[in-house]
Amino acid sequence: MAPQKTSYGEFLLNNRLIVLVALLTLTLAGTFGAKNLYFDNDYRSFFGETNPQLEAFEKLQRTYTKIDNVQFAIDPQSGKANSPKVLAAIEELTDMSWQIPYSIRVDSLSNYQHTEVEGDDLIVRDLYFDAANMSADEQKLVDQISSTEPTLAGKIHDAQHRSTSVNVTIQLPGKNADEVAEVAVVAREIVAEIEAKHDVKIRTGGIIFFNNAFLEASMNDMASLIPAMYLVILAVSYILLRSLYATAMVLVIIVPSILVAMGIGGWMGVGLTPPSASAPTIITTLAVADSIHFLVTLMNRMRAGHNQRDSIIYSLKVNGKPIFLTSVTTALGFLSLNFSDSPPFHDLGNITAVGVIAAWIYAVTLLPILISFVTIKPKATIEKLDGVMGKLGVFIADRYKTVMTLSIAASLGLLALIPLNEINDDFLKYFDESIQFREDSEWIGQNLTGINQIQFDLSSGEPNGISSPDFIKKIAAFTDWAMNEEPVTHVQSISDTFKRLNRDLNGGDPAFYKIPESRELAAQYLLLYELSLPYGLDLNNQLDINKSSTQIVITIEDMTTNEVRAWLQRAEDFLANDLGINTYAVGPTVMFAYIAERNIKSMLSGTFFAVLLISGVILIALKNVRLGVISLVPNLLPAGLAFGLWGLLVGQVNMAVAVVAGMALGVVVDDSVHFLSKYQIARRDEKLSPKDAVIFAFTGVGTALLVTTIILAAGFFILAQSSFGLNSYMASLTAIALIMALIADLTLLPALLIALDKDTPSEAAEHAANDGPETPAMQPTS
Repeated sequence: MAPQKTSYGEFLLNNRLIVLVALLTLTLAGTFGAKNLYFDNDYRSFFGETNPQLEAFEKLQRTYTKIDNVQFAIDPQSGKANSPKVLAAIEELTDMSWQIPYSIRVDSLSNYQHTEVEGDDLIVRDLYFDAANMSADEQKLVDQISSTEPTLAGKIHDAQHRSTSVNVTIQLPGKNADEVAEVAVVAREIVAEIEAKHDVKIRTGGIIFFNNAFLEASMNDMASLIPAMYLVILAVSYILLRSLYATAMVLVIIVPSILVAMGIGGWMGVGLTPPSASAPTIITTLAVADSIHFLVTLMNRMRAGHNQRDSIIYSLKVNGKPIFLTSVTTALGFLSLNFSDSPPFHDLGNITAVGVIAAWIYAVTLLPILISFVTIKPKATIEKLDGVMGKLGVFIADRYKTVMTLSIAASLGLLALIPLNEINDDFLKYFDESIQFREDSEWIGQNLTGINQIQFDLSSGEPNGISSPDFIKKIAAFTDWAMNEEPVTHVQSISDTFKRLNRDLNGGDPAFYKIPESRELAAQYLLLYELSLPYGLDLNNQLDINKSSTQIVITIEDMTTNEVRAWLQRAEDFLANDLGINTYAVGPTVMFAYIAERNIKSMLSGTFFAVLLISGVILIALKNVRLGVISLVPNLLPAGLAFGLWGLLVGQVNMAVAVVAGMALGVVVDDSVHFLSKYQIARRDEKLSPKDAVIFAFTGVGTALLVTTIILAAGFFILAQSSFGLNSYMASLTAIALIMALIADLTLLPALLIALDKDTPSEAAEHAANDGPETPAMQPTS
């Protein structure tokens, strides 16, 4: 007689110590890579290297002074921004700003380069100094200049002199990830010192604090969301399992899954951004499902009278295939994020996919081994829930036509709402009110100036062409057009400088506040002015080295990406049609204005990839074309239903929401795979009719589906509390898709199975003969 083949479960338990050592070794090797992780707090990381808007911006940055900056917005607590006391605070803040690491330029009211003529000499000097001892005439000059010079109004101070600012240009070396935080720390120390000495409140903004907000959001989420997720898992798992040890084992599976995933992320050189920093929370959520399915089957089997060892082996046997299958499909869904146009979502997808596979490995190795070391006693909670699920299965099976009709009607109704969604975004609202950058930026936008800047590179087409009166006139025409546009609060333009120089070098006569009449005169004025400028206040932020082109910087109010794109189109049309200049807007505002649209287009390919591979995997695993085709409905439908409900409730789709379809597809198939696996066992092994097989599946796996969906949805709803808006939107929509998937798997899927998976004539005759009271076969132990 041939020896009986040893099952995987028996092999595992017979060699559990060896397996434990192997797992420990692999875990340590994977986890060790976590030392390479770092926080990437550069907003440019959201854009791929081939992103055309990023390429255009980087080219501009190589031509002119970089725009990375720290903005100090000064809010006087008494008096106006041009009062002597506040002017003294501005002066001191200006001087101290040079202490900020990597600062290369400081612009403020105090060091504004005022021009005047004494005899034949052009005098260029700071607008004021020693504000504490300022004379009445000097105060009057400051008031006059600050009120009339277009360089200042709407940028350095508001029209009513209620607030003012100091702008510090920063040139980061880009050698390590701590540079942004280093600048932010020193800037905040300066703020604290100035506020302690002067009766002012200072808000901070600019690109540096925008970058730093990504770091703060990531750290806030990791500190608050992961503990909250663990509490939910502990609570739900214990309520279901009623075993402290089994509940603890669920957590034991989660921890190494996260450590290995993050460690491999470190080996891959991943920089953590808010999306990728959310991976531990998502892995925590997903890793629970495998453990719950294993433990529920184990306890059901033990409650039926089998010993613990046999129940462990049985649970591994019946859950091995569906757990593996759901892990692969979930990983494929997250890997589809590599099609995204935004690299942080690549990192999120890759880290989570690794975590899901790690969780599968631990669930079918470490969890059974740890359970085998102690004796657990199954409680009645699962039995009660199984009974409820069995009754629900009977209800659905008896009314499958009605259920199918109502499900299809409701689905069509929600799908019809998808067009209510529009691609729109507001990158300031990527951060919630708990992030200081959001609060300060909103204050700056409401009380001082716009918070978004758009750059245009206007070329004359020839060296020194910047001095051509005809070209300057075009610059001035565009400047005037922009200033008359409603969202614009300020335009930095070299044409204003030419006009001011022409006026001052003609005795200060206001009639000469116009463009110089000749090229030679304009070039002479410009040279004289540049030679008089002090260190750090040159014109490299406006002119290229050949004096052939100029950068126009337009400051606008906070707008949605749709509004920004519409305004950009008007500006580019004016330049092309009215001035004959073909150029495009660049800058961070422009980059974020197009990222959602680009992300959605790129993720169409990603979602198609996910659908194709996941459907293929399920079809191969089920080895049944009919069931494979039926499974497509509850697998593809939830994402569409979620988008329909999203259109009704929110109506706005940003770049994070664009990745949900592919990602959610990988997660929502879990329920249908487990349901279909139990259905197949009932049809193939127990020889049950479609109706009875549906009831069998409800009783055997319904409880696990309900509990895992509750945990998954709760996990994503917790992630929806993220202080980073992209994570919040992505998580909210995914949670909705999970709930929709559970509803579809417990209503539409069983109805479709009964309606479409018909018996053969011989099977129908056999089932008719056996039809009667519920048989033991319909009370599964799994």
